[in-house]
Amino acid sequence: MKAKSERRRPFIGSQIDECRDASGLYYILPFQKGFLVNWDTQKTVWDYIFSKECCPVNFSEVPLIITEPLFNFSSIQEAMTEIFFEEYECQSLLRINATDLAEYHYRKLHSNESTLVVDSGYSFTYIVPYIKGKKYKEGIRRIDVGGKVLTNHLKEILSYRQLNVMDETYVINQVKEDSCFVSQDFMGDMEIAKKKGSENTIVKDYVLPDYTTIRRGYLRDIVKPDEDLEQQTLRLNNERFSIPELLFHPSDVGIPQMGIPEAIINSIDACPEENKESLLENIILYGGSTLFPGFRDRVFNEVRAFALDHYDVNVTLAENPLTYAWEGGKHIFKDPEFYSFCMTKEEYEEEGRALAFERFDI
Repeated sequence: MKAKSERRRPFIGSQIDECRDASGLYYILPFQKGFLVNWDTQKTVWDYIFSKECCPVNFSEVPLIITEPLFNFSSIQEAMTEIFFEEYECQSLLRINATDLAEYHYRKLHSNESTLVVDSGYSFTYIVPYIKGKKYKEGIRRIDVGGKVLTNHLKEILSYRQLNVMDETYVINQVKEDSCFVSQDFMGDMEIAKKKGSENTIVKDYVLPDYTTIRRGYLRDIVKPDEDLEQQTLRLNNERFSIPELLFHPSDVGIPQMGIPEAIINSIDACPEENKESLLENIILYGGSTLFPGFRDRVFNEVRAFALDHYDVNVTLAENPLTYAWEGGKHIFKDPEFYSFCMTKEEYEEEGRALAFERFDI
């Protein structure tokens, strides 16, 4: 990120705490729609990650696992492989999809035959069926809704109804994380949100950060007018549950795609008949957008309603949805065959670009 008052210095990761003008922070994103497009920005991030102040590493002794999106463009794969072998002088590299690592993690704990991985992150949501540890490509579904769409929609609604926050992406992202939940009964909650006074259990005030005494905003009950404290607040009512609803009905903002539960069923229907039962019993959710309270229950209830009665449905929310795939990377490194999945510097120098496109299915 950069700040409007300090345009020269980028803030990466925890460096954000050093920023004196946090309200003026804005994102500089190397990824668009999940694909790496801004190499200079990403190189700055990588340089910081591998620096002494963050995570010093000697690539001649340590292999690197790096995740990439499904169906990544070959030009991106080529450039990424080149940077790690040429500039960082890696000795061995494993380029892999995050869903592969999540599936590996889940399979290590459950030793099941089939898994349906739901990765709902910042730019998109992927639904990927795995049969005997291999991706079943005909069943992969992508929904172009993730945390970014939700934050942008919340910005638009708040700017229209209350206060212009179109430039406050960082703060509104926190508002979304702190305030929103997934409704189990959308129309019922809408009725509650229409009520006045104490009957409305949904409406809350969000106290905005002032960056002197409050570094991060927080949700609080409505204060009576005579007790009004000198803090800037946003009044949040039906926004609290109508924003995450986009994950279930993307068409609400003009994205003509299925919601997550429908896409899960659509994905399973594309798989071989004999694997459907096992896939329904092994649905794993991870990624930042799965952190909304009520998310797992809503997915379970809707998938249960769509699925045939004689099938069992089991939906698991990862213990820590943000690091679930990373933990899978930790497990895979301990796999006795780990080095056979990797690409080595010698292989890269011999075969060069051709090797960059090889697919490693684990």
